Amino acid sequence: MTPVKLAPVYDPKAVEDKCYRFWLDGNYFRAARDPEKETFTIVIPPPNVTGSLHMGHALDNTIQDILIRWKRMAGYDTLWLPGTDHAGIATQIRVEEHLAQEGLSRHDLGREAFLEKVWEWKEEYHGRIVNQLRKLGVSCDWSRERFTMDEGCSKAVREVFVSLYRKGLICRGDYMINWCPRCNTALSDIEVEHKESPGKLVYIRYPMVERDDYIVVATTRPETMLGDTAVAVHPEDDRYRDYIGEKVILPLMEREIPIIADEYVDPTFGTGAVKITPAHDPNDFAIGQRHNLPAPKVIGDDALMTAEAGRYAGMDRDACRKQVVEELRERGLIDKEEEYSHAVGHCQRCNTVIEPFVSRQWFVKMKPLAEPAIKVVKEGRTRFVPERFTRIYLNWLENVRDWCISRQIWWGHRIPAWYCECGEMIVDYEAPQSCPKCGGGELRQDPDVLDTWFSSALWPFSTLGWPEETPDLKHFFPTDVLVTGYDIIYFWVARMIFMSLEFMGEVPFHDVYIHGLVRDHLGRKMSKSLGNGVDPLEIIDQYGADTLRFTLITGQAPGNDQRFRQENVEASRNFANKIWNASRFVFMNLDNYEYQGLLPEKLSRADRWILHRLNETVAEVGRQLDKYELGEAARCIYDFFWSDYCDWYLEWSKLPLTKGEKAEADRVRSVLLYVLEGTLKLLHPFMPFITEEIWQNLPHTSGALVIASWPEPTEQFQYPEAAAEMELLMGIIKFLRNLRSEVNLPPGQKAKVILNPASEKSCKILNEEIEQLQKMTFAEPLLIEKQKPQKALSALVRDVEAYLPLEGLVDLEAEIKRLEKELTELTKDLERTEGKLANEKFIRKAPADVVEKEKRKQKEFTAHQQKLVSRIQELKKLLTAAN
Repeated sequence: MTPVKLAPVYDPKAVEDKCYRFWLDGNYFRAARDPEKETFTIVIPPPNVTGSLHMGHALDNTIQDILIRWKRMAGYDTLWLPGTDHAGIATQIRVEEHLAQEGLSRHDLGREAFLEKVWEWKEEYHGRIVNQLRKLGVSCDWSRERFTMDEGCSKAVREVFVSLYRKGLICRGDYMINWCPRCNTALSDIEVEHKESPGKLVYIRYPMVERDDYIVVATTRPETMLGDTAVAVHPEDDRYRDYIGEKVILPLMEREIPIIADEYVDPTFGTGAVKITPAHDPNDFAIGQRHNLPAPKVIGDDALMTAEAGRYAGMDRDACRKQVVEELRERGLIDKEEEYSHAVGHCQRCNTVIEPFVSRQWFVKMKPLAEPAIKVVKEGRTRFVPERFTRIYLNWLENVRDWCISRQIWWGHRIPAWYCECGEMIVDYEAPQSCPKCGGGELRQDPDVLDTWFSSALWPFSTLGWPEETPDLKHFFPTDVLVTGYDIIYFWVARMIFMSLEFMGEVPFHDVYIHGLVRDHLGRKMSKSLGNGVDPLEIIDQYGADTLRFTLITGQAPGNDQRFRQENVEASRNFANKIWNASRFVFMNLDNYEYQGLLPEKLSRADRWILHRLNETVAEVGRQLDKYELGEAARCIYDFFWSDYCDWYLEWSKLPLTKGEKAEADRVRSVLLYVLEGTLKLLHPFMPFITEEIWQNLPHTSGALVIASWPEPTEQFQYPEAAAEMELLMGIIKFLRNLRSEVNLPPGQKAKVILNPASEKSCKILNEEIEQLQKMTFAEPLLIEKQKPQKALSALVRDVEAYLPLEGLVDLEAEIKRLEKELTELTKDLERTEGKLANEKFIRKAPADVVEKEKRKQKEFTAHQQKLVSRIQELKKLLTAAN
């Protein structure tokens, strides 16, 4: 055959778009819904339609694509279902910011016109996200793409809401909620991030009504005292036992409030007496309900003080805090002030300090839903990988609070509840035509929308057609694995499990693969504020998608964070080039050769060894993939291809290819191609573009690599004896190469080598491979004989003594001086490095990667120092013996 010519250099830009189009045109990603095949299903964690994908998305989708490509090649009926999330608050904020640049607010446009703008935004950014996913190489079934607000998903949301409402698991009432003054909406507990913030613990004197005395209470939020309706103490606190039932005067507001006893109060905190503000603290709210206390709301939705705050009405909450403290100080009612660091709740979306207050909202009652979700994980019906994340999941569900699901925004699934003028409330799947109670009153739909995570919780089954019993739902549900980060176990994973159990009677997925974050090279979280984010599209544009994918997957282990380093990107790029160049070498040596995809019956020792190693690699990669150790699987393939195939077998093949008879050369060609094919199959899930491009240029292959059969280990290629023999030969070659390097012999310079085998078997192996040994060690002559030369460096490789005679080759005195000089310089470098590492100031102030680099240098210098000392001692012994 005429040799195939690959381009001299691999150019991802010339390959990737063309290759992806080839896959799409071939419908290779489309799930067949084949009843004869075992299924393997993944639903994509839907990215938000708020902008561009980040490095975390790149990792998440690379993991999923590796799994789905592997299972597709292994013969499963695979479905990877793509889609995007409407991301209620996050998307609305982005559109409002865009409008603000034009001097407009959503209220200027009105609800309907504003929603039209958001839909336009969604269409634009949805297109960008899909294009970015395709650039990464994801093999999703695009014919089944979904959106959390498409018609089908919206129907599922209404079905679930109404069903839970009718079961009494969704209710509306006045509860303590988290309010974001910036987003102007309620938030669920897990949408609040608590950050340690410096503050002051202010001790305030509350004068007694009937005594010439006062009670001191401590607070970090003096402005909320304007809404106090009691002071609480522990019923068994002897300091206040006689005060219980009396009253104090609320400073500044001059109203009387009672002293009550409640076991919630911690007598060891502060003064043991606490102010009770039922409208602005969740614990105070619970105490207020137990004691039937009023709950005046003194801070409004806009974070301004309300009319209930008296003369402070209209003030910003922070300004009011300062004013209240100043007036208390003037009146002599400040007992003391202390610096105090405490956790302050912030809106996860916009970072505004949240305001806890009582509000009328919709809630899901969680306990009845949480119990079965706890049970299925404890029983192992859904398992977390790594297993340690099981405890995080269980801890949250075992202590879960009711879920506030209403949001005071416009973008999202509107709550299917309508209110009549007569006071009737109707909850139904569709808008009612009339009020069932009065028949004629005007109906008004609830203006709120549902929490984004409500629709996301239905994703594994709503996307497959539920509430209809579709063929896809029957065939592909439950799904097999969910791939996600540890940061949304509460937000999403737990909610999908309890919703699926409630409406499908089954877990939504069998495995939850948890990956860590992609951090910068210093170990910091990537963020806009630090300016340390890395755009995956820029890496793809510069190095190609395969390089990015391989970098991410080799840098991660399940559940652990990874650092994104430029040197790792370049190493992956070099690996891609190695794959390309090795393939070019094979193709360039196929002149006048017709490959039929079969191996000859007679194989050489090296042939059997490389087939044995391929077989071992296939088995090990399968084991690692089964354990979700994708990084280990990738490293296993890397080591085999770079070291065994390229460094050894390709080099070994050059002799028979150039000097051997045609039959011998053809044998080597068949093995080269066979092993290359097998390796391309193993590599394809990790580096799909370059492997498909090479596959399409292979002789005899037909069809696409993306649907080629996954390799399986076979007894046919178990050659342990050949492997052991090649290990002996390679050990000798490596030893001799190292010796040449240590005594500074130039590459290519011929040198005498003597091999002294102890056994007949080793002697036979050496004689059979003498030509290869000579070529790969520049040995001339290479003698296999029973002698121990003087003035020679030596080592024992199994039962073979290998000698590199130095007489006439190396000036021992000059070589010793050279090595001693190198040792002196190395020792200085080592001392400098050890001095840095012994400096506490350096350890404390230097960036983590700089410290880590010095530690690596220390280790390398120490190892090299020991090697030099050993070699100098050996050469001195030789010099002494010669004299």
